[in-house]
Amino acid sequence: MIVGVVGAGAMGAGIAQVAAAAGHKVVISDSKAGASAKARETMTASLAKLAEKGKLDAVARDALLGRISFVDALLARDLSIYKECGIVIEAVVEDLTVKRTLFTALGTVCAPTAILATNTSSLSVASIASAPANPERVVGIHFFNPAPVMPLVEIVSALSTSADVAAQSRALVDSWGKTTVVAADTPGFIVNRIARPFYGESLRMLEEGLADSATIDWAMRELGGFRMGPFELMDFIGNDVNYAVSSSVFEGMFYDPRYRPALTQRRLVESGRLGRKMKIGYYDYRDGAVLPKPTEDRALGQRLFDRVLAMLINEAAEALYLRIASAPDIDVAMTKGVNYPKGLLAWCDEIGAATILARLDALQAEYGEDRYRASPLLRRVAKAGARISA
Repeated sequence: MIVGVVGAGAMGAGIAQVAAAAGHKVVISDSKAGASAKARETMTASLAKLAEKGKLDAVARDALLGRISFVDALLARDLSIYKECGIVIEAVVEDLTVKRTLFTALGTVCAPTAILATNTSSLSVASIASAPANPERVVGIHFFNPAPVMPLVEIVSALSTSADVAAQSRALVDSWGKTTVVAADTPGFIVNRIARPFYGESLRMLEEGLADSATIDWAMRELGGFRMGPFELMDFIGNDVNYAVSSSVFEGMFYDPRYRPALTQRRLVESGRLGRKMKIGYYDYRDGAVLPKPTEDRALGQRLFDRVLAMLINEAAEALYLRIASAPDIDVAMTKGVNYPKGLLAWCDEIGAATILARLDALQAEYGEDRYRASPLLRRVAKAGARISA
């Protein structure tokens, strides 16, 4: 099977590398001049480093690159380059209009049996699928960045997606060595929906003056076991990217206060403080800058961590309650997709649903906000003294 990839940015190039590593011929292009050539250069350099470390021999490296056709932007405007592909995965800008226009065009040039997949992280797969004439062959296949490294892929069926297309897509991605989970077509799917409080509640505590960013990051790493704190992770991802996902989920969830973006992050984006790529965000990465030291008060840190964790667990419980995904898939998604130290539902069972519920009820009583409402499922499990991950 020939795999097509539309979009030669970091994500598209990563997907192309994954498919080629699995033995497929790949066609990748981009509407931006020079993007495909840059993708080839970046991939070549990345594979060279793997070869130097002994993780990939030179023959395999050359064979992998030889399976990928990097097509120039001028030729990319003729989407017939994808007509022989058995599957085409788009990884273009996260803009619904752009994606719908692309899928309309792909629907006219690709074979009727070809699968058309979107790598969207938070947009409606149903809306994208309605663009081509045969929406039953459109499916969400959401990789995480960097695609060659991150093991998780979310498989998302729209209302129109055929069961065969969803099953074929999952089997194909599984054959590429990835860990797949099945998610409902809701804003943010599993990971980007459930992870919102990691950022949102941390920003709220910062805005309240409970602690500075360095202290909150320290608490989540030191006491929570997370690899990165929320502020350093937002700087790493890009504050513009993180804010865009937060805004998309907030709008997609009909402005539910649980998902309201923070004004602090909006102001950082407006001022161009996008994080590491601009050398300034929540932290200053410019030459000579000194990173702030956290207040290593374990009692304070525990309060910060407990609050964020309660919100995360509540979001995982709500996702299970609303059948966004199964309990095993939710916990796999959060450990494999964003490297959480534990599955949130299993973490809830370890601490006790009643304890988590008490924290949420206390927050709602203090603030009087629907933001802190407990999931009905969490409340039922706490009352029954049962396990939520079972």
